Amino acid sequence: MISLAIDTSTPRGSVALFAYGDLLFDESFTADRSHSAALFASLVRARGCSGHIHQVAVGLGPGSYAGVRIAIAAALAFDLALGAKLVGLPSVAASETDAHEYLAIGDARRNAFYFTHVVERECVDGPRLLDEHALRELLETFPSKPCYTQEPLPAFPSAQIAHPSAVILARLATDGKSIVANGDLEPIYLREPYITQPATRLV
Repeated sequence: MISLAIDTSTPRGSVALFAYGDLLFDESFTADRSHSAALFASLVRARGCSGHIHQVAVGLGPGSYAGVRIAIAAALAFDLALGAKLVGLPSVAASETDAHEYLAIGDARRNAFYFTHVVERECVDGPRLLDEHALRELLETFPSKPCYTQEPLPAFPSAQIAHPSAVILARLATDGKSIVANGDLEPIYLREPYITQPATRLV
């Protein structure tokens, strides 16, 4: 199987291509405001490494909503053009670490944080939302487990930085591991989208 993997859930995006167990392409890039230009240039280079792509794996977050949506849009293009199967995985399951079990935390905005317990690249708990106090209490129950975050967290300075890896995503997807969505991909939502209702018009 030839698997293309994309993760743009953080300011550091990555693309990887696996073909029958061999890594053909691996590239990372930084795009703080928009992943679009860097991502599509990387995808063009990856596409040049293989005549066909059977499967596209996308890191669904948690992380940048816009970044994940861009990755999903790119995956849909491969589906339309090549009939590639689309699969989605939690980005935190593909953190760049050799640890077999670890914790992943991150800023979920609005005075909240997310927590995930990952074992053998499977999310056994979370991602779920917690306030700072609850997260501190929960982390104390895992004193010996490594704790990672995708970006620096001033409230939790001991958490180590570990970005999602498209290489790991591709391997997981090829092995059929940690897949949480097939075909119809959506970012991992930590809370319901906040929608401002229009003001009532007085007639």
